[in-house]
Amino acid sequence: MQPQPAATHRQRRTTPPAQRSAPAPAPSPAPPPEAPASGTFIGSVQRAMRLLESVAQHEYGAPAKQLARETGLALPTTYHLLRTLVHEGYLSRDKGLFFLGAATERLSSSGAQQKRRSVVVDALAHWRDAIGVPVYYAVYREGEVDVMCVSDTPGIPAVEEWADFRETGHAHAIGQCLLSQLDEEARRDHLDRYPVQRITPYTVRDNHSLLRRLDRMRRMEPVIERQEYALGTVCAAIPITVGTTAATMAISLPFHQADRLLPAAYQLQTEVGRLLGSLALSISI
Repeated sequence: MQPQPAATHRQRRTTPPAQRSAPAPAPSPAPPPEAPASGTFIGSVQRAMRLLESVAQHEYGAPAKQLARETGLALPTTYHLLRTLVHEGYLSRDKGLFFLGAATERLSSSGAQQKRRSVVVDALAHWRDAIGVPVYYAVYREGEVDVMCVSDTPGIPAVEEWADFRETGHAHAIGQCLLSQLDEEARRDHLDRYPVQRITPYTVRDNHSLLRRLDRMRRMEPVIERQEYALGTVCAAIPITVGTTAATMAISLPFHQADRLLPAAYQLQTEVGRLLGSLALSISI
């Protein structure tokens, strides 16, 4: 038997077998999401809200690690969200502890204000239905007559504000009632900015006449106004003073029902007196 050529022998030694090729590495599995959002919820918003709720439970603040444990969030995520919330003012940080920030307090204040407003709105609607008249609520704030709420229905409509209530406080029962609760200096300041003007033939003539009328008003008596602001309309307002806030509840009626005005005003005054304790905190909504 003849020997095989050398070249062929070298080719066999240098050619690696196919089975020696290294297998390709398997792809690493993706980590599961930390807190998947359901439906259209945004996960980061949900996590931020959970952190805010957790911080709110700690009057004396809480560190990031404790908040992460309580909310079930990863610590890096917790730090990231906490930094964002601090930057936006919803949290504050002091010596490693996190507290509710000024922005959160403003939100809380707005919520409380809305709740107080709802108390007054519900009360006005109750009195509107019980007495059968439109009911108004107004305060004197920062030098202005401010009508805060009006409760009426298509069957018992409120007076249309055809002339600015703030500029014509001398002409309607609401404004006169509020001005009667101010001291002399505050009254004159108001009339310097909004002097008396005749808007109907029945409107008070001038500043001096109005001031004399205000001086004669008895402290807790309803203020009556007949067609001074709007022809064909009569109004009554009862004074409400809580602390330093001058406020009033008022009603209006068509002129042909003027005989109902005073009894309805006294009925409203009685109703308000029953609820004044619960309304006291809602006066300055």
